Amino acid sequence: MISPDLLEQLRQIDTPTLSNAIEKLEVRSRVSGFASSRLQSLTPELGVMCGYVATATSVTMSQEVAPASTDYYLDLCEQLERVDGPAVVVIQEVGPHRDFACVCGDVMANMFGRFGAVGVVADAAVRDLDGIREVPLRVFATGLVASHGNLHFTDVGCPVTVEGLRLHPGDLVHGDQNGLIVVPQDGAERLPDLAREITEREQSIISTAKAGGSIEDLRKLRGT
Repeated sequence: MISPDLLEQLRQIDTPTLSNAIEKLEVRSRVSGFASSRLQSLTPELGVMCGYVATATSVTMSQEVAPASTDYYLDLCEQLERVDGPAVVVIQEVGPHRDFACVCGDVMANMFGRFGAVGVVADAAVRDLDGIREVPLRVFATGLVASHGNLHFTDVGCPVTVEGLRLHPGDLVHGDQNGLIVVPQDGAERLPDLAREITEREQSIISTAKAGGSIEDLRKLRGT
């Protein structure tokens, strides 16, 4: 786990800039480490989400009625309680008809928030969005649906894949209205400075373009 101070510094950086800073670490391919465009921020007004992953898999659209036991719900809450820092619930829907699946509503969101969650990520839908905002939990999902179907969790604390992004319990994720990425914890202490350098350089290019700079002006800036 990285320090709370560094975590807060990362939360002050927008996700595209942080993604660019991670490229400078050269620890992974530029075409990995982020979720597809199907995963949308449904609560952009809540700002950046940054926290450690707690995972589960779910089945929602099976014809079988969900088991009466709530053990998996409580197991997930216990997983959240063990996270040393802000937690993000990540749920992979493994059942049929994922476009109809709803994996979180306001009741579950309040349970998650009680045990330290700051966000929910799912490759399916959520509902009761106003109630989830009030917790408040940041939400990254594929959309909204009205019914919870036959939702039940099938496993917790397991590796999951959400919209192309492979995640394990304890991974650090960062997201805003632009999307979701996983943040490598090795070398994370360099990221605020790298992000600052990137922002300064980009602002120079933007300012020059707005001021009517020439091709040669822009070429020089791009080359720095």
